[in-house]
Parts: sequence; C-alpha cells; structure tokens
Amino acid sequence: MSRRPEYQAPPDIFYNEDEARKYTKNTRMIEIQARMSERALELLALPEDVPCYLLDLGCGSGLSGTVLEEDGHYWVGCDISRAMLSVAKEREIETGDLILSDLGEGLPFKPGSFDGAISISAIQWLCNQDKKDHRPAKRLYTFFSTLYAVLSRGSRAVFQFYPENGAQVELITQQAMKAGFTGGIVVDFPNSTKAKKMYLVLFCGGQNQTLPKALGTDSAEVSEEEDDEPAHIKVLSEKDKWKQRREKMRRARGKPLKGSKEWIITKKERRRRQGREVRPDNKYTGRKRSGRF
Repeated sequence: MSRRPEYQAPPDIFYNEDEARKYTKNTRMIEIQARMSERALELLALPEDVPCYLLDLGCGSGLSGTVLEEDGHYWVGCDISRAMLSVAKEREIETGDLILSDLGEGLPFKPGSFDGAISISAIQWLCNQDKKDHRPAKRLYTFFSTLYAVLSRGSRAVFQFYPENGAQVELITQQAMKAGFTGGIVVDFPNSTKAKKMYLVLFCGGQNQTLPKALGTDSAEVSEEEDDEPAHIKVLSEKDKWKQRREKMRRARGKPLKGSKEWIITKKERRRRQGREVRPDNKYTGRKRSGRF
C-alpha cells in the first residue's frame, strides 16, 4: 500500500482526532511546515511592512497560520478536517479565522477579498476521486476559478505540493490556467532528494509578472565567516540556510526575531489588546537561561 496519506483515506477521515494531534505535536513536521510556509510567503512577494489579508488553503491545525501571524498578517484558514480545525482552535491562533470547507466545492468569499493565498501540502488531495460524483478536473477548476475571483488583481497564490507524477502536475496547472491564472512551477533544490520542494506560483491578473528564481540552483551555497585568519568557506545545512534567510528577512523589515525579548513583548501587547489575560512584563521577560541548570 502507498504510504502517501491521500491514498489511504479521504482527508476528512484520514486526519481524525488522533492523527491531527500527532501531526501537530511532531517537532520535525512543525519545522518542515514552518520552512515551507516561510518560503511560500516569500514567493508571494507581498509589500514590506504592510499587513495583508491572506488565505491559508488546507490550513490544518494552523501551523502555517502561525508563520503568517509572525509576519504581521491577518488570515483565514480553510480545511475539510473538523479534527484539524479543532486542534487549531485549541492552539489559540490570534489573527486568523477558521472555516470548515471542501476546496473542491469552491471558496465562499466576496470577490477581491484577499491579498494573496498560500497552501502547504494540500492541493494534491483534489486529484483523488474519493466519492462517486468526484471528478478531479472539475473540482480543481471549481477551486481555481473561485480562488481567482476572491483574490485581488495583481496578487499571487503559492501552492507547495507533492505530485505523484507528471500527469498530476499537468492536471493541476492546466486547470489553474483555464481558470485565468498565469504563472508556473518553481522547484527549489532540484538536485536534492530530501530538500527538493515544488511550488506552483500563480499570478492573478495585473501586469506581466515573472516567476521567482528557485533556490539551490547554484553550484554551491556557502557562508563566509570572519576570522583573524583568511575567510574560510563553511557549507551550511538546509536548516541553517533557512534560519539565516529568515533572520535576514526580518531584519530587513525591521521586525523582531522570533523568541527575542522584543518579539515576546509585541506578542503580549497584541494579546492584551484582544482582552486576553497576560502575565505582566518584568526584567526577566525574554531572558535566556544560561544552560547550567
């Protein structure tokens, strides 16, 4: 039997309460989801220092929404799994709303409501025929045509997905273009079996746009460290590369880094404005332990 979850059961059945909690507590899964969400957010090319209203399609337990929140955006998450949405609600998301929705039946929003959309590991589920009346091409077209309608002109939608084969890629992109989108596929780290990730970047009207450059296409990605000795080259792990990229993006936007004292105080202030009970600030807020305990 295939290990791909979309072939084991329909999404609303596969992601039951046990699976939803297991998925959300898996630290490796959380880290991977965060990195892919950050990359999708980067590919959206949103204006800097401007909060946007975004869609998270197949939002699950809100892991991607947390990344959107940390970047200062407001969002709406859609998912077909009640269990996943229940876990998301328990996680006390702050700037997001949740909707139980089958993407294959279309999106129930007003035209031009959103500044962009992301989706992590969800779109390939629409290629399945889970019920007798399901027609993958029709469901994909219904989804993409309603998505095109609810996005503002000139915005983007970015889908990270795991296609089974080239036929699925063609099916998905064909229906997206039929619905009015332009764009194409961006493949990060194409020569790596573990780091390779595929993103469908779609443009919703507006002026002509060009596809972003994929990561990992250069012969070597290295970092120079300053030292008394001549600079030497250090090969970075994929995790370190993403951390450096994220920190660089946040510094460029003038936003505090996640986990820093400034980030903690900003989050607490946001919760106070929402009327939530928050511990008072003191000299120990955000202080790091020495590690000697």
